[in-house]
Amino acid sequence: MFTVWPSNHFMIQRILITSLLIVVACFPRLLRAQSHYTISGYIHDAQTGESLIGASIYDQRTLQGNFTNEYGYYSITLNEGEVWLTASYLGYQTLSDTFILKENTSRNIKLTSGVQLQEVVVTADETNSKIEERTQMSAMEIPMEQLKKLPALFGETDVLRTLQLLPGVSGGGEGSTGLFVRGGTPDQNLILLDGVPVYNASHLFGFFSVFNPDAINHVELYKGAFPARYGGRLSSVIDIRMKEGNAKQLVANGSVGLIASKLTVEGPIKNENTSFMISGRRTYIDLLAQPFIIAASNGEGTGGYYFWDLNGKINHRFNDRNRLYLSGYFGQDRFYFKDLSGGQDEELKGHLQWGNVTAVARWNHVFTKNLFSNVTGTFTRYQFETGETSVTNNNDGTQNQFALRYFSGIFDISGKIDFNYLPVNNHSIRFGTDITYHKFRPGAVQIKINITDFNEDTTYASDFIPATEWNLYGEDDWTISSTMSANLGIHYSGFLVKEKIYHSIQPRLSFRYQFHPSWSAKASIVRMTQYIHLLTNSTVGLPTDLWVPSTDIIHPEESWQGAIGVAHTLHEKFEVSAEGYYKIMNNLIEYKEGASYLNSNVDEWDTKVEVGDGTSYGGELFIQKKTGRLTGLLGYTLAWNWRKFDNLNFGEKFPFRYDHRHDFEIAAVYKLKPNIELSGEWVYETGNAITLPIAAYEGSSLFYDAYQSNGSVQYYSSRNGFRMKAYHRIDISISFIKQKKWGERTWNISVYNAYSRKNPYFIYLTSVYNYQTQTSSPVFKQVSLFPILPSISYSFKINKWKK
Repeated sequence: MFTVWPSNHFMIQRILITSLLIVVACFPRLLRAQSHYTISGYIHDAQTGESLIGASIYDQRTLQGNFTNEYGYYSITLNEGEVWLTASYLGYQTLSDTFILKENTSRNIKLTSGVQLQEVVVTADETNSKIEERTQMSAMEIPMEQLKKLPALFGETDVLRTLQLLPGVSGGGEGSTGLFVRGGTPDQNLILLDGVPVYNASHLFGFFSVFNPDAINHVELYKGAFPARYGGRLSSVIDIRMKEGNAKQLVANGSVGLIASKLTVEGPIKNENTSFMISGRRTYIDLLAQPFIIAASNGEGTGGYYFWDLNGKINHRFNDRNRLYLSGYFGQDRFYFKDLSGGQDEELKGHLQWGNVTAVARWNHVFTKNLFSNVTGTFTRYQFETGETSVTNNNDGTQNQFALRYFSGIFDISGKIDFNYLPVNNHSIRFGTDITYHKFRPGAVQIKINITDFNEDTTYASDFIPATEWNLYGEDDWTISSTMSANLGIHYSGFLVKEKIYHSIQPRLSFRYQFHPSWSAKASIVRMTQYIHLLTNSTVGLPTDLWVPSTDIIHPEESWQGAIGVAHTLHEKFEVSAEGYYKIMNNLIEYKEGASYLNSNVDEWDTKVEVGDGTSYGGELFIQKKTGRLTGLLGYTLAWNWRKFDNLNFGEKFPFRYDHRHDFEIAAVYKLKPNIELSGEWVYETGNAITLPIAAYEGSSLFYDAYQSNGSVQYYSSRNGFRMKAYHRIDISISFIKQKKWGERTWNISVYNAYSRKNPYFIYLTSVYNYQTQTSSPVFKQVSLFPILPSISYSFKINKWKK
């Protein structure tokens, strides 16, 4: 035994030493096999140089990949060796390149639009990202080209009105661009234009939005499952990105419609490293209507209304690591009148105007192949003003003048820094911080009096209310396995106003499990906090709405939202998603009965409102077809939306005014021929909930929820206890496209409300006199706004200039 063990021990040692020598000999090779390198760069449109947001980039051999961020930048880390790199984007030709990866590599990729190569159909490749493969839920995109082809009111295509076609999103009423997302209100939507909040997104009292489609590159809507990088609102985020400008050639496009015209010019400056885009739009309603107003007033009055907006952007590429963007928006609505009915000696004139200004300076810097940064400085201002001036000419040549002006507004200055860090392919990390200085002016009244021996110029104004808001966030889009992924994030925010500090920690969690190659289940839970409020008597986007901050009396609005759903790609053509959600909202505000911006002391606005809670829940179905001669979408929402205030409706819960039980939308675009396109949309939604009196008592004052009117008291049984008629309409259009030597021209004929449905705009109570019985009876009457409205517009695109 003793002689055997050493022999066996020696044999074991020899085997171990031999194995170790083999491992040591192969170790450099093993290290090289495990080496990995990063490929990074930008993906652009080959014809225009425009960044492609959300383009897919991956290796077909390993199926590892990523997406471009909002500036078209990507980063993907792969093992050393052969790589089959593939880039794809909806509507573009897929580009593949095979090479040996042996060091960190920078590759800028240019994709060619498939529409130009194949005029009849829009093609997609099976390599495009599928809905069941994405972690994000409750988020939707509307391709800009599809948006522009849908029927339009007065020939004016509108971004926000198109978003109303999506499930979970309701409009405020006939013609309105207001968005009510999953039971929320318009002020609970964070509307970003190049990352800057826009506080009033309405033109023409809510019938159009301030966003000119010709200046827009990308629109994305989040209804829930909010990524941690967004904050400050409860119900939705609408992230709108302006075009960067054609870096290849000078192009111009525009249109002439019934009420407005617009023109966009973009192109390079000197070389492809610098490009610009400028886009303007103006209505001429005032010019068209003025002769009729003068005629109707027998020459004793005139007036008008118009709006205009201007978008501009310049971007410069210093090198592949540094880019600078400057962009801005300017817009205004103005209504004015002049009354000369008092003769030569008297003149009365007035105006109502409101508008937005935004400005952005942004610097992109690539620190390493895996770390992308974005430093931004922004300014935004919203201002509203109304006024009236009366002038009387005296016999002695002097004038008596009286002027009254009311104005309010809000402006912000903000600085922020964001980082994208991609250490490995299965982790996409974002983190950053920002700080915003708010300055609120809830309201001010200026009075000027200039009469004989008396002059006065006085302003009765609330003090400017300064406030500071800050945010800090981090999120990780984590691919756990080939079938499971998660987006895990945390958002911290704070708000300082009048020595009062609020803090909020908001978790953001989303999960995806792909249980079948074409099916996945998704779930999310998020918390949101909103520190600013909109005081409003109406929800149709009137400019009299006032933005105010939280105070020591009115706390920030808060919400929790949970959602579950499934996503599926059907026959490689249809994206199908179904979601259920439940949302709780706290610290919602409404004016007390009878209060408004005119009869409230703006310094004490927080004593003129009621504070309550809200609950909304429901289910949504969405089907979208993005490829082929026929493209379009179908959406359906079944929802409940409740409010509860201690001092309203006797403390009992009541349906929100825009509680639409059923909401159905269908929209389609069909390319009949290469030069003819048909489009249409049909919408249906349950009528708005309204409050109507159920009885009237002469001289009675026994009822709590009543008001005095014409000597009688009207009694209301419950708040929003009645419904208007259901709202529905169909819009259709046809476009005739023709290629010209200089570019392309399009004639579009649209019909809004094609079967002339008399949809309710509002209902009022009046009386009808019966001459036979000589008695008056109360009657409710409905006011409808738009009957069938045909329109025609001419648009053009110039991309070939005479030399």
